[in-house]
Amino acid sequence: MMINPQLLNRINELARKKKEIGLTPQEKKEQAKLRQVYLQAIRGQVKQQLSRIRFTNKQ
Repeated sequence: MMINPQLLNRINELARKKKEIGLTPQEKKEQAKLRQVYLQAIRGQVKQQLSRIRFTNKQ
């Protein structure tokens, strides 16, 4: 899954709500799931970038 504005907005919305009034158990589960989706996407992007790196020896 890709990181899109809706995903980030919902993550931020839940973070603000947690800070202000707290989250319901259902919202806590949603927040954990969204964070995992976000982290998987970030890891995928990093792996993709690293796979493109080519090292050369200058001798």
